Amino acid sequence: MLTQKQRDLLLFIHERMTKGDIAPSFDEMKDALDLKSKSGIHRLITGLVERGYLQRLPNRARALEVTRLPEGYQPPAAANAPAAPKQPSIKDKVMDTIGDMMALPLLGKIAAGTPIEAIAHEGEYFDVPASLLGNGEFYALRVDGDSMIKAGINDEDIVIIKKTDRASDGKIIVALVDGQEVTLKRLRRQDGKVILEPENDAYKPRVLTPDRVQIQGELSSLIRSYH
Repeated sequence: MLTQKQRDLLLFIHERMTKGDIAPSFDEMKDALDLKSKSGIHRLITGLVERGYLQRLPNRARALEVTRLPEGYQPPAAANAPAAPKQPSIKDKVMDTIGDMMALPLLGKIAAGTPIEAIAHEGEYFDVPASLLGNGEFYALRVDGDSMIKAGINDEDIVIIKKTDRASDGKIIVALVDGQEVTLKRLRRQDGKVILEPENDAYKPRVLTPDRVQIQGELSSLIRSYH
């Protein structure tokens, strides 16, 4: 059984998509349900996906599809249909030009210095312009440390990672070491060893056997906030 908020959100998405192929934005959903933040929308959508009412479609902005409707749902009568939408404002046109935002899971901090344990924060998301993403599955991590500063990656930056378990030499990767530590480093291979290279002369490369290193992603892009 759906909660009232889940039902309201599902019907809002469905009725909007009957007028076009694109689902409403998270901001539109938040305003329609009178919620204070988009994190509540993320939780409602997750609940609807788990109950089989919604499906997330990979590699698309606003990637939602309604797969079920609540029992007893009746589409609104034509006489009660909402008025024609108003003409888009300049702000709307600018946002359309920039592109829609996609919510990526923000899994936690990744060390760009001494490796730290991989930390996952359930339910945290980071909004990223869809234009920054290509094909594939992505997630976001916050950088902790300064060992990659010569590659332009600073402490507290957000890195966007494309999920993959393989990468070529020279790529900046997320490496899981010994199954418990995660770090962001440049990948090199030499003489049967895996070398995790920092981009800061104050740090030394780590030379490891391949069985100790699991590639969990490759750097796709970076987002920085200036305070």
